Amino acid sequence: MAKAKNNNKNERVSCPVGSFFLDLEKASRNKSKFLEYLSRSKLEFLKAVKCLVDDKIENLEKKGAAKGKKRATKIRVE
Repeated sequence: MAKAKNNNKNERVSCPVGSFFLDLEKASRNKSKFLEYLSRSKLEFLKAVKCLVDDKIENLEKKGAAKGKKRATKIRVE
């Protein structure tokens, strides 16, 4: 296992999506419509991730506000 780590020492560690985009860029070295579309897709992908994060933050904030409003009701048992 230690040998494998040493052999991969020069490789850059990144997420699978980032690696995918880097590989696509390497595949198309010339200036083309492909790179233009690829750049736009990166932007759209990041906007989609931002939307997910914003929605999650909003849901967490709503849950936090709702917790303060709930109160237990005392029931008299005979």
